[in-house]
Amino acid sequence: MWPLADVIMRGTRVEIRNAALAHNAGRAKQLAGDAEVFAMVKANGYGHGLINAASAMQTEVDGFGVALLEEARQLREAGIGAPILVAEGFFDLDELHEVRQLSLDVVVHSPWQVTLLLENPGENDRIWLKINTGMNRLGLRPAIALQAAEQLAAAGMKPVGVMTHFACADDEQDDRTARQLMLAQEVADGLGLPLSAANSAALIRYPHSHGKRVRPGIMLYGSSPFTWRSAAEIGLQVSHRFSARLIAINDIQPGEAVGYGATWTAAQAGRVGVVAVGYGDGYPRHAPSGTPVAINGEPSVLVGRVSMDMLTIDLNGIDAHVGDEVELWGDAVDVDAVAKACGTISYELFCQITSRPERIIV
Repeated sequence: MWPLADVIMRGTRVEIRNAALAHNAGRAKQLAGDAEVFAMVKANGYGHGLINAASAMQTEVDGFGVALLEEARQLREAGIGAPILVAEGFFDLDELHEVRQLSLDVVVHSPWQVTLLLENPGENDRIWLKINTGMNRLGLRPAIALQAAEQLAAAGMKPVGVMTHFACADDEQDDRTARQLMLAQEVADGLGLPLSAANSAALIRYPHSHGKRVRPGIMLYGSSPFTWRSAAEIGLQVSHRFSARLIAINDIQPGEAVGYGATWTAAQAGRVGVVAVGYGDGYPRHAPSGTPVAINGEPSVLVGRVSMDMLTIDLNGIDAHVGDEVELWGDAVDVDAVAKACGTISYELFCQITSRPERIIV
């Protein structure tokens, strides 16, 4: 007979730290100088909760940025009265009407949106004209933007600002941002309008790009936009901690494989721990063997393939027991290091956590 372990719960949880969100927003405000800070809270506040993230940061910022009208509506319904920018603008006439009802700043990035506005003019629209300066995603070419601004102004809907988005501001070898900024600034100056261009990377790296309004995202959530500079070096705090519990420990012999596909084989005798988290919880299935984790604060690594409900870790040289906590990222494990191992970015890791893990707001 084996002794019964203390009863344990699965213990898979995400800890959201609102004080860290407020701190990071304050850090963005400090870096922004005289520019307005519009905190990007799209995609459910980068996995931190849309309403929760906005509420935690609202005393530190000047407004919020979302991708979709639905997100702006949720903020208004929750009592958020600060200015809100809708980055993808409206998709039809009904949405344009709601943009006006909710008093939103709206991005106009395509000729069809300009046409819809001209056919349905408003009196107090807050239009930010988006310029394609080289990212080739959303935005009007400069010449077309100048023409659109003239048409809108003639109809009583003069834009309140010019926007663009940098493609490579986070790249250590960046040689594109200067040209993008020059093109956007030329349009803004030609129209006599303020400019908004800086994301997290540009806010930190290019103070001359701040303009009237900056739009930080990932730095607010405690992650660095750079591969060569850590979040701690930027003065950011961890706001998202993902953890689970050890639910089994297996002895393994040399040559034995672990997990689906037998992708990892033990080189020596040792122990492997089974952790109650998998891609069904949002942990990346493609995380390779060697991806960092920590158990009771001690560093370890994944071994074998991540499955839907479990993953396995190396316990050699670690005093570990069933029920111990395993950190996937947070304090002992840098989320950016996990992202690098997985060939992705922390944005994706935060956003893909499913509803299964318990969420704790602290």
